[in-house]
Order: sequence, then structure tokens, then C-alpha cells
Amino acid sequence: MPPKKRNPENGDGQQIKRRKKRKEEVDFDDDAVENNESAVAVETYEEEMSQIDITLEGSMLSGELLFSGGTNWDLVGRHSLPKGVKTKGGPNLWGPHRISNMVGIKVRTVSSGCTACHCAVITKEGKTYTWGRNEKGQLGHGDTDRQDLPKLVESLSTVNIVDVACGRNHTLFLTDKGQVYACGDNKMGQLGLGHQSATVPSPTRMSYKGPPIRRVACGGEFSMIVDIRGNLYSFGCPEYGQLGHNTDGKYFVTSNKLSFKCEMVPRKVNVWIEKSRDGRLTPIIDVEVREVACGANHTIVLDSKKRVFSWGFGGYGRLGHAEPKDEMVPRLVTFFDGTNRGATMVAAGSTFSFALNQYGALFLWGQTKPTGEAAMYPKLVQDLSGWRIRSIGCCNKSVVIAADESVVSWGASPTYGELGYGDNKPRSSTTPQEMKTLEKLYIHSVACGYGHSLFIARSDTEEDQERLNKLPVFTP
Repeated sequence: MPPKKRNPENGDGQQIKRRKKRKEEVDFDDDAVENNESAVAVETYEEEMSQIDITLEGSMLSGELLFSGGTNWDLVGRHSLPKGVKTKGGPNLWGPHRISNMVGIKVRTVSSGCTACHCAVITKEGKTYTWGRNEKGQLGHGDTDRQDLPKLVESLSTVNIVDVACGRNHTLFLTDKGQVYACGDNKMGQLGLGHQSATVPSPTRMSYKGPPIRRVACGGEFSMIVDIRGNLYSFGCPEYGQLGHNTDGKYFVTSNKLSFKCEMVPRKVNVWIEKSRDGRLTPIIDVEVREVACGANHTIVLDSKKRVFSWGFGGYGRLGHAEPKDEMVPRLVTFFDGTNRGATMVAAGSTFSFALNQYGALFLWGQTKPTGEAAMYPKLVQDLSGWRIRSIGCCNKSVVIAADESVVSWGASPTYGELGYGDNKPRSSTTPQEMKTLEKLYIHSVACGYGHSLFIARSDTEEDQERLNKLPVFTP
């Protein structure tokens, strides 16, 4: 058999192989360069976006602050005091009161959270006052002392604050330039500072580069922020998938000790899905977030197309997907999808959720009572049919709603006075009842904490002022 002919031009095959290999190496380097360039491009884009100069408007309506509920901040929502905490006591205010050092001060925003035992208010001038429980420094005064009266947050007095969100033990402040400051408990990274620490007692700027922020919300141990483009970012504790990154963050430290991989800086939520009855998943790509509300361990979002998404802990049907499973990524609540079915407002309590549809009908799902059946999907709140609802406040289990010329509330026992029915009146109610204590007073908005309610009452005319003067003043 004659030997194989070798092509003198090509040299031998070995060289070709070597050349191929070298070429592959070069190609690989090209990829690395490309990746590097795209990373640099993203960084410069983020830098540019964070340079955008905007001015967010605070609420245009303002009025006098009213408060109802428990003021024994150390003990609200607890069976016993934690070690080393001496209680200063404090009464339960069963009806709305004015607060002694806030009489005559115009307030434009009130804020608390369904897991929060502290409150924040923003005055007409954009100054922020906080008070309540302060074991983790969540009031932002640089200490951990409980405050019984609203106290100015000194370190933020030079900026104009337009919104505040309160979690179980942390607080986020949003400035009119779209920057976020955070203080309080950071054990789960819920302040978005890039590290985990026990307490951050002074408001600290969040480590975030990107478009200015226009919405903030806090759950129990996690936080959500929305930028001006409608992108949603989440950070903090991922235990039930409430951050929306398709993971509950669990990992084993040792063979029998579980821990969570917490998000310590704001991370964008990228995946939004629709799930059919037979379990088929369809991605949804055009989501622009308008409103966001957080329960203890779940999140609910309203987008620009009036669709509602929910995810996180699914117990008691609080997600509205007709099953109590946890959801790891934002899932469309199909009830509000379709023509003329959209929602205009969302709210979340610790184990329940609300949405107001475009015709003004209010829907509730989850469980508001400690016992009894839970609504696994949105159900109409019959008692409020025909009322024009403008503000919804969710306590741990109670609900307070400003509608038409009055305020309506309900909640199962035990309560702390957040229902505002007044002294020597029923302490709880399973059906919506009007607050007779606020008769003839017009309430612009309400906000609720774990066991208390905050109201902004109109105080423009002499008549309004006269009616307000009849209310008791609380001095601790």
C-alpha cells in the first residue's frame, strides 16, 4: 500500500490542529473582551441613570395628625417583654386622639406597616418625625431609646422627604431626588447597604446605582423599591421567595443548621409569569410597576396595565392564586387580568391582601381573622359596595378604610384600639363598622401599624378646626 500523500503546502496535520487550537484560544479571549465591554457599558449606563435630576412631589393634601391604638410600644404584639427591656407602659387609646406636640402642625404623609410597632409622619415642609418602638434604631435618631412622642429625625432635616416605609424593625426614607436612606435592623440585609449588621441607628444612604427611586415598601424583614422606569428591586430575607428571585435562599451551614443567603443590595426582579390551571408557565415581559405593597412575608404589585402580581408566602391564600403554595417569582393574579377587570389600588396586611378594581369594588383574599376559613382567591367585600374608597390601612389583623365622608374599620379580637370606635364601645368587630368618633371629620388618608392607626384629618376651614378641637389630646 503506497504511503499517504502529504500536501507540502499545508505542512503536516499536526500544525493545522495547533493552529485551530490557537484560533480557539484567541476566540475565547474575544468573548472575554466582549463580556468585559458589556459590563463596563452597563456600569456607565447605571452611572448615567443615577445622574438623572428629578424632583418627586410629596402628597398635595395635608391636615392634622390623629392617632388611635396601643402606645405601650414595648409590649404590643408580644406575650412578654424581651430580656433587658424595662417597660414604660402606655395606655391603649380606644378612639382617635391628637398628639400633644403635633397639634397645629400640617402633616402630608403618615406611614407605618402591618408588622411595625413604630410610626413616621412627614410634615408639609418635608420634615420627618418618628416615634414608637426603637430597639434596633429604626426611628433614625442615632440611639435605641423608645420615643413616646413624634421626634424630628435631625439627620434628614436638610433633605425633602416624600415617602417613608416601615418594616418590622427597619425604616426606609425616600427623598425628592429619588435617593433612599435606611435605618434600623439590618440582620438580613434589609437596609440594602451591602452588608449585614445588628443595628443601624442613623439613616444611611442605600448602596444603589441606577435610575432614581419613586416608591418604597417594607415587609417583615425585606424591602422593595421601584425606580422611575417601573423596575422593581428587592433585598433582605428570601425565606419564602418574597424577593421574587426564584429562590428561598436556603443553604446548609452544617449538616443540621439551615441559613439564608440574603440579598444585601437592591437586586432587580427580572421574571414575571402567568401560570395556567394545568401548570403551564408563560413569561410576561412588559411589566412596569406602579404600586407595591408588602405583607409580613409576601408582596403584591400593581403595574401600568392595571394587572396584579403576587408572590412569597402562600399560607391562608394571601396570594390569591386559589392555592396555598409559596411563589418564588411574581405571578399574575388572573382574577384582575382581562378587559375591564383591572385594579387601581393594592394593599397588604400580614396574612391578607386587598385590591380595588377600576369600578371602585374592593376585593379581599387571605385571612383577617385568627380562626375560620380563608379566602383563597379575591372575594368582593359586600359591605363596602358603592363606597368610594380613597385610602386603605392594614394592621396585623385589622383593617381601616377611608371612604366617602367617613372611616370604616373592622378586626377580630384582640385589638389595641386601632379600630377607633371609642371608649366604652365594642373593642372588635367582624364586619365593617363606621367610626362614629370621626363623624363630620374628613379624613384624607389612613396608615396602620401592628396595633395602631394614623389619620390625616382635613383642617382647612374654621369649621374643621372646631371639630378637631373637640377631640382629646394625648400626652404620654
